[in-house]
Amino acid sequence: MKILIIEDEKELAQDMVNYLTNEQYRCEWAADFQSAMDKVYAYEYDCILLDLMLPGGDGLTILDELKKQDKQDGVIIISAKNAIEDKVKGLKLGADDYLAKPFHQAELAARIESLIRRKQFDSNNVIVQNELTIDINAKTVMVNDQSLTLTKKEYDLLLFFIGNKNRVLSKGALAEHLSGDFADMFDNHDFVYAHVKNLKKKLKEKGYGDYIKTIYGTGYKWEQ
Repeated sequence: MKILIIEDEKELAQDMVNYLTNEQYRCEWAADFQSAMDKVYAYEYDCILLDLMLPGGDGLTILDELKKQDKQDGVIIISAKNAIEDKVKGLKLGADDYLAKPFHQAELAARIESLIRRKQFDSNNVIVQNELTIDINAKTVMVNDQSLTLTKKEYDLLLFFIGNKNRVLSKGALAEHLSGDFADMFDNHDFVYAHVKNLKKKLKEKGYGDYIKTIYGTGYKWEQ
């Protein structure tokens, strides 16, 4: 799962990156208003951690822009501004949650997990798709009651497909989800094909149905 941390306090941001990376999230960081806006315009995230006080602008402006663009990124406001009016304003603008500084990293991770479950998987900790069972908390995958070993990118790809089932996902969108900013550095998206191919092969070997469909010239779709 991909997280954008919008936070100008370098030490706090690095602590968040280190903790969440250890929790198997892929993190990107924006330290000021303009770099945050650039990322919000260019990419999509499973969760955005948004500080309200930023060099060069206001975090609420970023939140308002997300709403104008009709983006579905989950947003947790993280701010030392603990006034009720800021919390209410942020939630009215579309934020999903609010966490006041200082906070424990474990609580932050729990809030992120809860938000992602709500938005993508109807608040379920365990996803069941026919022969497939995914335990999000344990990060385990079972097919026909057999354990399936996936790489981190294959696991992220599987959740991304299921969270967007019956939607055509372009190779560019998959590349961005798997690699974030670094997707722009690749001349092509052959690595996406390789990860999809490996995921399909592992699922098929365990007897799971062929739900990942190739949409020629466009991308892929989890069809169910």
